[in-house]
Amino acid sequence: MAFEQPGGRRGGRRSGRDAVGAESEISTTTLPDGEMNTHLVERFRRGNRFPNAQNAYTSAFTNGLDLKLNTDIRDYVGKQEQITQSAERDTWLSQPEIPTKEELAIAEPALPANKVNAPWRSKEKYLRTQYALLREDAVGNLREAVQDFAKSPTTGDTQKFAVYDKVYILGFTFARKGLAARIQFSTKRAGKRILWQSTKRLTSGTLVALVRANDKLTDLQGVVIAVVAARPLAGVLCQPPQIDIYFGSPADVQIDPQQEWIMIEAKQGYYEAYRHSLRALQKLSQEAFPLSNEICHFASNTEPPTYVQENPTLNLSAAAKPEEKKQYSNVDVTKPWPPPPKDTLDDTQWQALEQILTKRLAIVQGPPGCGKTYISKIAVQILQENRKDDDPPIIIAAQTNHALDQLLGHISRFDAEYIRLGGRSTNADVKQRALYEIRQRERIKLVPGGLLSKTNNLLTKQVKAMTALLGPLAKPGPDLYSTDVASAPQTLLQLGVLTDKQAKSLEDGASRWVSTVDTVDGAIRLWLDRFIMPFEVRYAQDDFGFEDAVEDDDLEFEQLRENEDATGINDEEDIELLKGPWTAVVERFTVSPCSSTDLVQAAKILDSPTTNDLWKVPEYLRKPMFAVMQSRAKAAIAAKFREAAAVYDKLVKDCLIGKWEQDSVYLSRAKIIGMTTTGLSKYRPLISALKPKIILIEEAAEVLEAPVTVACIPSLQHLILVGDHQQLQGHCSVQELEGEPFNLNISLFERLVKNNMPYKTLLRQRRMDPEFRRLISDLYPSLTDHPSVVGRPAPPWGMGPIKSFFFDHQWSEYRDESQSIYNEEEAKFIAGFYRYLIKNGLGPEHITVLTFYNGQRKKILKELKAYPELRQTYCAVKTVDSYQGEESNIVILSLARSNPEAKIGFLANNNRVCVALSRAKFGFYLFGNADNLMRGSPLWYNVITLLDSKPKRLGQVFPIQCQNHKTTLLMQYPDDWQELDGGCSKPCNANLKCGHPCPLRCHPFDHDKVECPELCNETMVCGHGCEAKCSQPCLCTCDDFSRLKREQAMKGRPFPQDSRTSHLRKQCSTRNPANRGMKSTANPTDMQSKRNPPLQPAVSRQDDARRRQTWTTFAKGGVVADDKQKADVGKDYDGVTRKEADQRGFQVASPTLEFGAVKVDEEPATKKETVTVMQRGRNQFMHEYTPAAFRRNQDLLDIESGEDDQTLEADGRGGLAPPPAGQSKSERAPGEALAQHGNKVGGNDPASTREQQKSGGDVMDAFGDLLEYFRTV
Repeated sequence: MAFEQPGGRRGGRRSGRDAVGAESEISTTTLPDGEMNTHLVERFRRGNRFPNAQNAYTSAFTNGLDLKLNTDIRDYVGKQEQITQSAERDTWLSQPEIPTKEELAIAEPALPANKVNAPWRSKEKYLRTQYALLREDAVGNLREAVQDFAKSPTTGDTQKFAVYDKVYILGFTFARKGLAARIQFSTKRAGKRILWQSTKRLTSGTLVALVRANDKLTDLQGVVIAVVAARPLAGVLCQPPQIDIYFGSPADVQIDPQQEWIMIEAKQGYYEAYRHSLRALQKLSQEAFPLSNEICHFASNTEPPTYVQENPTLNLSAAAKPEEKKQYSNVDVTKPWPPPPKDTLDDTQWQALEQILTKRLAIVQGPPGCGKTYISKIAVQILQENRKDDDPPIIIAAQTNHALDQLLGHISRFDAEYIRLGGRSTNADVKQRALYEIRQRERIKLVPGGLLSKTNNLLTKQVKAMTALLGPLAKPGPDLYSTDVASAPQTLLQLGVLTDKQAKSLEDGASRWVSTVDTVDGAIRLWLDRFIMPFEVRYAQDDFGFEDAVEDDDLEFEQLRENEDATGINDEEDIELLKGPWTAVVERFTVSPCSSTDLVQAAKILDSPTTNDLWKVPEYLRKPMFAVMQSRAKAAIAAKFREAAAVYDKLVKDCLIGKWEQDSVYLSRAKIIGMTTTGLSKYRPLISALKPKIILIEEAAEVLEAPVTVACIPSLQHLILVGDHQQLQGHCSVQELEGEPFNLNISLFERLVKNNMPYKTLLRQRRMDPEFRRLISDLYPSLTDHPSVVGRPAPPWGMGPIKSFFFDHQWSEYRDESQSIYNEEEAKFIAGFYRYLIKNGLGPEHITVLTFYNGQRKKILKELKAYPELRQTYCAVKTVDSYQGEESNIVILSLARSNPEAKIGFLANNNRVCVALSRAKFGFYLFGNADNLMRGSPLWYNVITLLDSKPKRLGQVFPIQCQNHKTTLLMQYPDDWQELDGGCSKPCNANLKCGHPCPLRCHPFDHDKVECPELCNETMVCGHGCEAKCSQPCLCTCDDFSRLKREQAMKGRPFPQDSRTSHLRKQCSTRNPANRGMKSTANPTDMQSKRNPPLQPAVSRQDDARRRQTWTTFAKGGVVADDKQKADVGKDYDGVTRKEADQRGFQVASPTLEFGAVKVDEEPATKKETVTVMQRGRNQFMHEYTPAAFRRNQDLLDIESGEDDQTLEADGRGGLAPPPAGQSKSERAPGEALAQHGNKVGGNDPASTREQQKSGGDVMDAFGDLLEYFRTV
């Protein structure tokens, strides 16, 4: 049952984030106590904490760089601002960067048609159309969400939008990127538990709409637009969650901490990916537009770039082997080219290279596996080697960070000094070349004449002024609106709410009051008396359960495509600019709601020139009169604060210009600069100031037209587009814009190719086996195979000679809650096949499962995790849309669609099908309803016809082949896979090393990986037979065995095991690297002994570090030292399964799985406890824990006391000793009490004795004791 609890607001317990630095002072030389966002932890890397960006440069050295001021940056920004300000109202050039409430109120915007099959008459009309369509794609979903919400304000989350209520403002962060407001909110309307660690909700750059909770939304004039500034994990995990937002304009800034809002977020669309391109289109309309003849008018007689015409002789030796380099070192590229070099480039690649180097607009189509990235790398290398010393950098860009990193990785082989703009790289080597990293390593002095120094000084002063304006709310005194320097009446006087006489009357009247207590109330509080009440917001605890009420879109998020991946929004330089001084806004008291009649009457009396003594106002009117004062006071503060916010906004823009002026010093010395296509728009002022001549764009056919068009900066002479318009197209957030007459998903690359602009196509593929390369012959009829892929033998993975197969079934499809398609039986069959491949020695890194639907992706993942041996394995299950540009050795394609109407949805899109059919290298296996597909698409009809021809690779049974007996088995149902252990159904019959027969059926893996289920029965040192299984450590439950073991442990000696069983212990600890986590069905995981945990737990280094940090934080009392928090952990964990505990966020004590062996200082473990008496009779417990020394090859034993109940305890030297004489149990340190308690848990049963290697598991043992201790406190 949900319960009401005070939130982190007035009157309730303040959260850790709410309480940080509420009254911080600002300093230019020391770090402000109230600096916020310095601990951003979600998707953010921690950076240096500078009070202002100036310090990043002034303490540094020049390092031989030319500190020349580049004034082109400020000129660019200045002209861009003039365009918006000087443009006529209601024209596309006057549109602000952030949408307005008027824009959201439009019922149906009038959109122009997009001409994709004919030339444009003018550059202006072309740019205006691109802007209008892109703007609608960016704003349309939020407009629809707000209008739908206005029709039903009580609605919760829908498929299209999310709703958050009880939104309140907590304060402001004066960041270098803008004025960020901190808000808190409720997620109750979601109806599901939100996994903030992985959800795409409210990511940085998301556009949201705020409406007042009491607004009737008749005309949407009360809507306020904002952009999410930061969503640190530490904030959203608060109760209630907290994020930072930027208001759309200074005029929209809100400061009222008592005003309740409702926040609306569209689930589709990501505004940060659009805003920079929209601004760039406006700027491009007012500047020179190179290549406009080709782009707008389809001028096909494309000439060489100007720099090539001036010097046509180029060195092409980068394309040749060493012995042929001389032959290609001096080539006039404007004349007929020599034949291609041997063994490096084929004929079509050589023609494509000629196209790239000799056309000012060069277009190269690269079908799957034909080496688009390789030919781009060769072209860039040639251009770089022919570059003059004073030439500007070469710009390269790609749609995704992955593609960009891949290309930069190739480029690093001939130019290690390239620079990457944007910090979203996942490649460690490429990340070191990010501008942010270079700036940290090579500090420079401030550029003379730059804006950075001046702007930072002005920003600091402006922050102080704005903090002072918030004084009545930021630094509340003992009375309402009083501060540490002014009383409440004086504050209201300064704000123009009261007259001199009214303020004086309040103070004089209050001075005549006599208090019976030591504290003296302020004038306003005395005047209001009983009408005053504390302001408090209560948030109901989200209680949606743990299994069924988890947001579907959040599951397995690491395999979803993140929006930021293609935008570069969360770069390190952005994060640095999100930090700054923090000022909380607090209004602790209010009055109950008043009728409109009373408010009007009170306002008239207050405004009356005869109302001088407020003490004469009747008591029943004082409450509404204060409500009027309160409203006017906050309105006056807000008006002044918004004026100051406009100045702050201008200074922030100047600060960014100053930062770019510094960055241009680094970039001007680089030969090659890389970024995403979003970065081309985001950093366009900086790039334009560098005056590059050459820009190359990879994946150009997957990018919407506008981001490529805005790459045409005035200095551009040479634009190179590499891509494939027959694979994935650009993605539109508003689906209606993808079809006629808008065609927004048609890229510039595709539009130019389809209108017969000159281009070259690569025609020799080096990826797919010819057996399934034939499936894309309809799409690429001229595609041929490179000799390296012809005649490759089928690897031994249990399929015999069959490299591809289409398994035809009739299992029906279904729809999940999000209306996504899934096919449960198909998912189970695929999971069984995946497990079969793993058992045949294939590593999971060689297998990728693709599907067209996210619902099927989640269903397959669920079925895979149902196998115990796959639960700790990363299984690559991806959607087709997220896999362009990737490849895998084995691809399993789940088609899912199966219905009587032959509807195939996404599978009818030839571009998506092209990607799905062309990702595999060695093996390709398809699963679906063949008849359904053949009726639904001509392309699928041809594909399945090919599969049914020679070699026939289509059937309603799935053939596999046992590696041992060469027996072919025909699989037809999901349960068929359960009867196999990786081979055929014959029994193994071989003997294990222990002499017992193998309990499994035929299997391809080694017997070292099989755990024997038979009893050991070896004779132990106590004279009895071993009671454990053969694959487990020898064990006897007799008293003699336990006594002998304890005696050896007390002497510090390892307990001897029977020599005849030593090989078994070695055997059972072995694991098959190719079948990680695989367990024999003869000895299920849940039946295995817990007495001997593995020495090397399967935990990644990252998980190990995270868990250690979690443990350290918990042992020190956590972020908030609250005994209730710890007690809840212990209480909630009782009787909870590990899966449930993981979902609740608990770190479960498990030395076998959670930690690997670590070395610690040679000191004994210590535990300290501090008890503080708190309010309401509670006790606060603070615990400190220092782990014990690492002692190799010693057993951790549970020692039971003797007849006198004397407890043996650690003596700090690795041995055991009784407690000091005369010391009572109550006098012992908490660590000793825990040790004693841990000894009593086992009882008198000798079987409770356990063996375990000393390692990092000791820490988790202590953690388990600590949890047990919390249950008993």
